[in-house]
Amino acid sequence: MLDRTRLLEELLEIGIALTSERDLGALLERILEQARRFTRAEAGTLFLRDGDHLRFAVVQNDFLEARLGKREMQRRLQAEPMPLSEPSLAGHVAQTGEIINVRDAYAIGGQRRVTFNKTVEEVNDYATRSVFAVPLQDRNGSIVGVLELLNALGEDGATVPFDPEHEKLIRALASQAAIAIRNARLEDLSVKDALTDLFNRRYFALRLDEEAKRGARFGHPLSLVYIDLDDFQKLNEGKGRPAGDEVLKEVARLLVKHSRSFTIVARRQDDDFAAILANTPKAGAMSYAERIRGVIEQHPFPQGPVTATLGVAAFPADAATAEDLMAKAEHALNEAKARGRNRVGQL
Repeated sequence: MLDRTRLLEELLEIGIALTSERDLGALLERILEQARRFTRAEAGTLFLRDGDHLRFAVVQNDFLEARLGKREMQRRLQAEPMPLSEPSLAGHVAQTGEIINVRDAYAIGGQRRVTFNKTVEEVNDYATRSVFAVPLQDRNGSIVGVLELLNALGEDGATVPFDPEHEKLIRALASQAAIAIRNARLEDLSVKDALTDLFNRRYFALRLDEEAKRGARFGHPLSLVYIDLDDFQKLNEGKGRPAGDEVLKEVARLLVKHSRSFTIVARRQDDDFAAILANTPKAGAMSYAERIRGVIEQHPFPQGPVTATLGVAAFPADAATAEDLMAKAEHALNEAKARGRNRVGQL
């Protein structure tokens, strides 16, 4: 039996972290981990609602992680969002706000108005029995996601039903998750670009300065990549501003998709983008830039072919400060443009 005093201390610590933790993913990981510890759940998922879909924001599954490895498990489970139009327990909770606590997910077909979705089970050869799912509701009562726990384990390791007495604490953890999401979304309004949902120029400058100082202090490499779409003004003039906006949004999506999770991708202005690659030497940044250039060139944009020119600079190889690094990346970008565009430049 877990120490209830320690669990209450964890709740307090998470509550304090809500006011200072900038990494939403890390905070949600911690909340889900505590929910699983308290209920002895073998697995759990923290879904975020995104329009008419549920997105797998955080996934933890001891069984699948042992069999597949953490990275492959996350790739499989987080690859595609789950449409709310498809019957599922989490979808039902997201749409109704009901709490679900069932001892056997496979036996609920004729007993409830909700159906258990077996698709994930079949693809990954995993069997869900007991399920405990609660909504993440913000202060306005809006459901922003779902906390779902799977397969409570007894002392002998066998799957058992979730204890109904755990509901109060799980609801408290779900409330904290909802607050964390709300805080992050409010912060996004000040640090995100409205059109592309990438980080904006202000946040980019702050993070680059932070990373440069960290690199100088600990001797870690740091690289900066500038990305500029070729002849974007002609596209805007020829096909109209709405078409240009769609290209910018699609480029932003490609940049995020083909970058590591800890890479800071930002829109500087107009069709100019940037990527901050922490702990990445110049050779790694060049490989990244070439890959991004190829991804954009080969992507079938409905508006027609799009290419990009990129400039790469690194710390400490090319610069000693964040300001120098930006100037060197800009210089490398301009040099590449002068040589014909759709290429990667470096100093």
